Amino acid sequence: MFDLWKEPLTEEERDDLLEKTAHEISKRKLEAPAILFFEMHKPLAYVFGHAALAFSPFLVPLVGFDNLNNYTRLLSDRENVERLLQKLENHGGGAVNSEEARC
Repeated sequence: MFDLWKEPLTEEERDDLLEKTAHEISKRKLEAPAILFFEMHKPLAYVFGHAALAFSPFLVPLVGFDNLNNYTRLLSDRENVERLLQKLENHGGGAVNSEEARC
């Protein structure tokens, strides 16, 4: 049927997904809650990745097969969660600096 997690993410795919995720979170001005959430749940990233696979029959119609497969592979690795946190902190810092520049 479907081959979930058949191949690991390449560095290019990983960086693209991380940038896209950080951009979407920043666009909605949710950097602080996202950083808090990911910091609190970083030790459980692997478990959440497998839980997403268990609930994939319910999630695939909502997010699509490719997105589910890519994001579960991305967020199941603790290092990728740390990279996402760094990107969110950089995006959030840029927003604060641009607001300070306007004042």
